[in-house]
Amino acid sequence: MLENKFKTKLIKELKEMFPGCMVIHTDPNEIQGLPDLIVLYEERWAALEGKQKADSRCRPNQKYYVNLMNEMSFAAFIYPDNKEEVLNELQQSFRD
Repeated sequence: MLENKFKTKLIKELKEMFPGCMVIHTDPNEIQGLPDLIVLYEERWAALEGKQKADSRCRPNQKYYVNLMNEMSFAAFIYPDNKEEVLNELQQSFRD
């Protein structure tokens, strides 16, 4: 599955999973390496970096920002093979 199609389906699934959430697609030209999606739900937030597969190449600073933002709230690399696991972890994070 192409990365863009995966992200489009992921956004739809996030909106169904977290009714009323806002999913913001970041501008890669603004801050190099910032995760693709910011999810705002009630008083919580998360950042997700979509990839086509586990071994897809990272752009400069992506690992740095995913780690940094995960320390602040929740952030993860997400791809079709780990999607269910990451979404389960995100649900737990939004519940805590």
